[in-house]
Amino acid sequence: MEALKILEHPDKVKWDYDEEADVLYLSIGDPKPAAGVDIGEGVVLRYDENANEVVGLTLIGLRARLMKELSTRTSG
Repeated sequence: MEALKILEHPDKVKWDYDEEADVLYLSIGDPKPAAGVDIGEGVVLRYDENANEVVGLTLIGLRARLMKELSTRTSG
């Protein structure tokens, strides 16, 4: 199996946060169509199947998870 390329050509990382949906989209370079693989815990890895290369991540429920973690640290 060929290795999946990760940050082999590290262009600028771009991001977009959808506050209403609580989703953070991270793209390596300009966002482009990509296949998505749910790797668990609200993280979707996006990759270009033709180049066999990671092109971004989608983080679902980011604010909710951050607030939960912060409340756990301050109350414990």
